[in-house]
Amino acid sequence: MNKNITFKSISLATGLAVLASCTNLDSVEKDSLVVKATNKGFVAVNVVDELQASYNALGNNFSDQAGIYSLGEHPTAEMIPPTRGVDWGDNGVWRTLDQHTWDPTHSNVLGAWNNLNSQVLKTTQILNSSPSAAQAAEAKFLRAWNMFHVMDYWGQVPFREATEDVFVNPKVKTRAEAFDFIVKDLTEALPALSEAKTTVSENPAATKAAANYLLAKLYLNKAVYTSTSTDGSYTFAKADMDQVVKYVDAITAAGFKLSSDYFSNFTDKAASEIILTGAQGSPQNRWMMTLHYDQNPSGWNGFTTLADFYDKFEASDIRKGVAAKKDGSNYSGIGRGFLIGQQYTDKGVALNDSRANKPLQFTRDVILSGCPTDKGIRVIKYHPADANKYILARYGDAYLMKAEALFRGGDVAGALTWVNALRKTRGASALTTLDANTIFDEIGRETYWEGGKRTVEIRYNKFLTGTGVDRKDPGTVLYPIPADAIASNPNLKQNAGY
Repeated sequence: MNKNITFKSISLATGLAVLASCTNLDSVEKDSLVVKATNKGFVAVNVVDELQASYNALGNNFSDQAGIYSLGEHPTAEMIPPTRGVDWGDNGVWRTLDQHTWDPTHSNVLGAWNNLNSQVLKTTQILNSSPSAAQAAEAKFLRAWNMFHVMDYWGQVPFREATEDVFVNPKVKTRAEAFDFIVKDLTEALPALSEAKTTVSENPAATKAAANYLLAKLYLNKAVYTSTSTDGSYTFAKADMDQVVKYVDAITAAGFKLSSDYFSNFTDKAASEIILTGAQGSPQNRWMMTLHYDQNPSGWNGFTTLADFYDKFEASDIRKGVAAKKDGSNYSGIGRGFLIGQQYTDKGVALNDSRANKPLQFTRDVILSGCPTDKGIRVIKYHPADANKYILARYGDAYLMKAEALFRGGDVAGALTWVNALRKTRGASALTTLDANTIFDEIGRETYWEGGKRTVEIRYNKFLTGTGVDRKDPGTVLYPIPADAIASNPNLKQNAGY
């Protein structure tokens, strides 16, 4: 089934691109960070305040339905943004993501670029302000996290040392150079980071487990990041896969394990998978962006999944969903997982679609433009009754990184055993064989709508065909450098295809 969707209006990030060359102003302001410019770099900032501000930005920037999240999900085969009447039209912002027709002026591309690079700048400034060893480790992790996404989305990273003259254009790291820089930050940070709590509903600060998680993700994708091509001909070295296993094993050794209740991970209840959460930001957008106008709470009636993706789940797989209780409790009319068919109130009364004057029944079919209000299977991971902080890193994701690394490293039997242990926990039947497509599908079942599907599709050479439209041009594997950034920093070169 082809993806067909629309999108919700968002505010456009304004101003010069972050890390661009500066004008001769007395101060420079980037996302609440104000520092005094001198000809020798920036003066020191309040480390405690700015470190907290960076944590706050982490939650806010990644939990929005636009920006960073939209670039990681909308171009993939597990999400579609239908336009319903005039709703979610937004001058084509969402359609172009779905159809891979974005350009350097796209508002979500610019917003994500500015938000991520502003945090790279801020954390670099923290590191130049005499932090303690623990504070420096947290700042290096936060810089690595944000720089990772710049490297992943755009393939090049503008960077200025905090001691460099602010009137000099930031140098640009290649993807391979950025990879090495991020690994260095994380490995230097690891010894001074604290241990994560393993049975909580949130872990809002950088920890050893969070650093190990990001290191595992880096090495799993290293073949992509160090390749000179974008056509999917990646070579995964066993040594890199061994690194992935090492870092995931360290997370496991710290006490993280698969939760017996999958959806408890996305609630205010303690769970054993929560590696990193946003200190600020709310998962509210995740249900508002998909729930219908007439549900309780009323949603924006936006994004849905596609039937092809929904059909990858067995009926017994808990990840497919849990039906609403319909017992009169708060929001119990809304189920968890995938919502399809007739929808109900808290008390079990069938809902009507007030705009179409008919029963509210979510359907398998959905189209991108001119879509009726009831079309499309909805997705609820965070439930309005008990959602807590937004999750940025989860053990279930790390667990499958190890499975993939075992497989790519030649231990197919070990990978199969590892995957089947997860499937048993999730209520799915055991697999008898394992191949790349099987692992790809399992990653989708475990991590759907959590923001990272684009990266997975690229690694598996499925990004150019996964949206239902055959993309012959590999240019969209990288996003375009925003036009404002190109204009303000001549060291940036536009990515091929734009």
